[in-house]
Amino acid sequence: MTIRFAAKSDLPGVNAVRQQVHKVHAEGRPDIFRRKFGKKLAGHIKILFRDKSAKIAVAEQDGNIVGFAVLKVIDKPKSPYSKARRFLRVEEFGVDEAHRRQGIGTALFAFIKCYAAEQGFDRVELDVWEFNEGALRFYEAQGFSTYRRYMEYKM
Repeated sequence: MTIRFAAKSDLPGVNAVRQQVHKVHAEGRPDIFRRKFGKKLAGHIKILFRDKSAKIAVAEQDGNIVGFAVLKVIDKPKSPYSKARRFLRVEEFGVDEAHRRQGIGTALFAFIKCYAAEQGFDRVELDVWEFNEGALRFYEAQGFSTYRRYMEYKM
C-alpha cells in the first residue's frame, strides 16, 4: 500500500470511496443529506483538487484507490472572542468498505499527521456525525478528542 497525494487520474477512484461515505451519511441523516451521490457532488472533488488551500491524500493498493482524505488549510482571523488560528482540517475521509480494518485509515492518518507537522501546523481538526459510531471510535483511536459539540433541537 502507498499513501501519497492524489493525481487527477485518481479522482474517479476517490469518488468511488466518497460515494460509499455519502451513503452512510444519507442513511444516518436523511433529513440532511441527499439520497443520491449526484453529478454535483461527484464533480466537487475536481473543485477541491484545484483548490490551492486543499490537498487530497490517497491510499493506493494494487493500483486501486482504497482510501482518501481531503485536507484543507484553515486560517481563522482573530476576533473579539478568539485568537487567530491556523490549522489543517480533514474535510472528508474514507476507506473502501472492502478494505476496512486493514490499517489503511491508520496509515492515512500517519501520513496526515506527518504532513501537518512538516507544514508547521499545531493541530489537525475534523468533525464527525454522532450517528457514525464506527468513525467516532476510529478517530478516538487515532488520538482525536472532542473539544466542541454541535447540538440541535428538532421542532
